[in-house]
Amino acid sequence: MTFARLTRMVLMLAAAAVLLVTIGCSREQEKKITLAYVAWDSEIASTHVVKLVLEDRLGYQVEMMQVDAGPMWAGVSDGSADAMVAAWLPTTHQSYYEKFEGQFVDLGPNLEGTKIGLVIPAYWDVQSIEDLKKPEYADAVGRQIIGIEPGAGVMMTTEAAMDAYGLTDWTLVESSSAAMASELLKAYQEERPIIVTGWTPHWKFAKMELKYLEDPLGVYGGDEQIHTIVRKGLEQDHPDAYQFLDRFFWTPDDMAQVMVDIQEGMDAEEAARKWIEANGDKVDAWVEGLAS
Repeated sequence: MTFARLTRMVLMLAAAAVLLVTIGCSREQEKKITLAYVAWDSEIASTHVVKLVLEDRLGYQVEMMQVDAGPMWAGVSDGSADAMVAAWLPTTHQSYYEKFEGQFVDLGPNLEGTKIGLVIPAYWDVQSIEDLKKPEYADAVGRQIIGIEPGAGVMMTTEAAMDAYGLTDWTLVESSSAAMASELLKAYQEERPIIVTGWTPHWKFAKMELKYLEDPLGVYGGDEQIHTIVRKGLEQDHPDAYQFLDRFFWTPDDMAQVMVDIQEGMDAEEAARKWIEANGDKVDAWVEGLAS
């Protein structure tokens, strides 16, 4: 073999090696998914379950992007996030759905039977939002409703409810999901009146006897669903992830198991993994026939 021929072979092998490395890196880079979610206990639970399935069953690297509701919808709509499993429809996130309609793909419900409204301890004798106009009830809570993050759908709906029911001298206190639950638990333990923005499913209903205030004007709507929303082009870029997200569906009881474990001190990922290991048949159905 001549030196020139040997040199050509070496160069060809080197080029092939570089090509393989490049392809490998490209494929590795392609297997990345960004999940957006809001810091509600329910969405922390569902998003961590989805994250682990994408990583352990489909081989993705998953980035978690915790944001408020508005940026979550904007992120999926502009492609800076790939997906979310945290869209409360048709009422809670209606304004965001209408604002970004046409810029995302709605894969439909991943959980049915949700609800939002004003929640109080069952021991307090208030029955309806209408009752809050009575001085004895208004004074009992200092004309305050304990809310969560500003911009959340339940907060915007509560502002509309306060207007509709004439609670003009009331205050909707902005806080966070965790702070709201903490205030509720403290008041419950002391058997004090309190009103919070609430939703189902949530671990608080497993820990305390609570009830929704009746909403005769229907401001909060009826039962809702949580939808999976993905960016345009995800089906072409990551067909296996898209199909899994399209199949992802569980029950309020499933979600509650993860939420309660987290609330009792378990790490969110550990709680999600515990549920996955206990529900292998359900997870298998989500990923059946998809590449790993």
